[in-house]
Amino acid sequence: MDRWCWPSETNSFRLFTPESLAAIEQRIAEKKKQPDKEKERNKDQGVEEEQLTPQLDLKICKTLPSLYGDIPAELVGEPLEDFDPYYSDHKTFMVINKKRTIFRFTATPALCIFGPFNPVRKAAIKILINS
Repeated sequence: MDRWCWPSETNSFRLFTPESLAAIEQRIAEKKKQPDKEKERNKDQGVEEEQLTPQLDLKICKTLPSLYGDIPAELVGEPLEDFDPYYSDHKTFMVINKKRTIFRFTATPALCIFGPFNPVRKAAIKILINS
């Protein structure tokens, strides 16, 4: 389906939870398990893999397009699952502030101590996204 045909009421905002992180890690593991032979076979046959690229309208520090609808008030400033397909197998999450500006953070532990769900890290993210 063409993404321009999506209704503006589409609720694609989901909180980033430990289950979300586990699903991302599972997708990464599945991608690593893909046999290299299959990739080589595709190269021999001249079939190129379609490489995903980040969507230009969902870049960091850009305003969230109105296509995605209004962000619910309770999700402003909260970690959300990334809706850019490019990041489906990257350990990242996004945070949107009141001005609908997109911020993207890694879900790996910061300073090898603070995981993405640590209260200290959540507080630091809230400080970073507020102007």
